[in-house]
Amino acid sequence: MTPFSYARAGDAATATRLGMGAGAKYLGGGTNLVDLMRETIEQPDSLVDVTGLSRTIEERDDGGLMIGAAVRNTAVAEHRAVRERYPVLARAILSGASGQIRNMATVGGNILQRTRCPYFYDDAARCNKRTPGAGCDAIDGFNRTHAILGASPACVATHPSDMCVALAALGAVVHLGNATGARTLPLVDLHRLPAGRPEVETLLEPGELITAVELPPLPCAVRSTYRKVRDRASYAFALVSVAAVLDRSADGMVRDVRLALGGVAHKPWRAFAAEAVLRGRPADEAVFRAAAEAELADAAPLRDNGFKVELARRTMVAVLNDLAGEAA
Repeated sequence: MTPFSYARAGDAATATRLGMGAGAKYLGGGTNLVDLMRETIEQPDSLVDVTGLSRTIEERDDGGLMIGAAVRNTAVAEHRAVRERYPVLARAILSGASGQIRNMATVGGNILQRTRCPYFYDDAARCNKRTPGAGCDAIDGFNRTHAILGASPACVATHPSDMCVALAALGAVVHLGNATGARTLPLVDLHRLPAGRPEVETLLEPGELITAVELPPLPCAVRSTYRKVRDRASYAFALVSVAAVLDRSADGMVRDVRLALGGVAHKPWRAFAAEAVLRGRPADEAVFRAAAEAELADAAPLRDNGFKVELARRTMVAVLNDLAGEAA
């Protein structure tokens, strides 16, 4: 066992001060980090326990929500305002893991969880994410679950979070704390694509800490949903998932739409190209299919995961059809 020190932080200022130490890692629920330590992929010199940070979900006057980084996933999924105003988020969280894991996992930790690529966990395999410059055995190996969008010759891993796909669709903003103050980033900008340095997964600065996630007021999100396609019915990571918000006018036109995909890229994938096709067009299957085609035009499947392109296309169309039917 690799020895490490442990400290518990009661507030963000203390956490970031402790987190600036060399080799420090923040510990939330530990549902991913502890596994990585067990596999010796992560070998921190110190752990800073941040479960004492905010566990509140604040309802804002403008209709948005501020969710503390230490709020457990179960608490988010069960919160009345989340279920009523942002049902896509509740559904994404509930599809993500067992009840026991949801009870432990925190919002901040969920956002920063690392890939479940099997080559990343296999110390006999070449993995640029684990050992920069080593190569990527997934590219010519078994790559059925890997990325079809935004990948690179250095890495084809996917981001595993269901919650993040919903947050991306909702336009969530991540609040960050560091030793000198605070800043915010749109969630869609927090995670990096793998080109160049796949081992650097986010735009977080050394010692920086997620303190909260803000959901902007989005009245049309009451009509939203999350669909996850996976190999088995429970507790499997997505082959493809779709988070969708659709606002349809009385005359059948798309007033607003928010789409994000999971299981297809190194980060939660906001479907901006599809959204641009949809806005102002009839909410019908032909337009939905055109939008899906536009989003997947640059897909670059590998040997084993070409099926994901059609699977993503069909799932996007099916989800939009369902939401359009509800609106009608």
